[in-house]
Amino acid sequence: MNARFRRSLAGMTGLSLVAVAATGAITVSASMSTQSSTGQGANSAPAAKPAGSFYDFKPHSLDGKPADLSAYKGKVTLVVNVASKCGYTPQYEGLEALHKELAPKGFAVLGFPSNDFGGQEPGTAEEIQQFCKLTYGVTFPMFEKSVTKAGPGQSPIYTYLGQTGNLPAWNFSKYLIGKDGKVIAFYPSKVKPDAPELRDAIAKALAN
Repeated sequence: MNARFRRSLAGMTGLSLVAVAATGAITVSASMSTQSSTGQGANSAPAAKPAGSFYDFKPHSLDGKPADLSAYKGKVTLVVNVASKCGYTPQYEGLEALHKELAPKGFAVLGFPSNDFGGQEPGTAEEIQQFCKLTYGVTFPMFEKSVTKAGPGQSPIYTYLGQTGNLPAWNFSKYLIGKDGKVIAFYPSKVKPDAPELRDAIAKALAN
């Protein structure tokens, strides 16, 4: 009787484990299916592709219009989390100069406003746009506000960029992106747009 009881119990336990495993697989599958079919914004799908390219993303521009980063395929870009009320905000001037100088060679600065650090980008999209144009004459592309910090609300673009092991620790951190959409290098806020190490890296990327 004892032996028969033990066999019965073992069989029931096995069934229970199979049921749990099956439920877990269904839940994960359903979750992935929901993400891929519904998405949460135009740039959700690329975020599910860790090996993808930065140029796969489709964020919105600062004025709310859909944008497609595939327009920058074959170009070199500098991705910067910008803010209007930061000690590094004067870097806008250098970033604009860099953009204007190298745009004819296939280069672009891409600005992603963020309020993550010190609440230094509290304005609306319109206020940010006016500030950038009137104060620094910014003409390089600007995109919607982004959350750079890791967590549930992180912008998919920064989830992708964070796979390098580097996320912004403050405003005006910079990612140099190659023509293939892969991250070449990361530069902290203190590295100015005219820093020799940044300029040299851009020149090398443009030459490849």
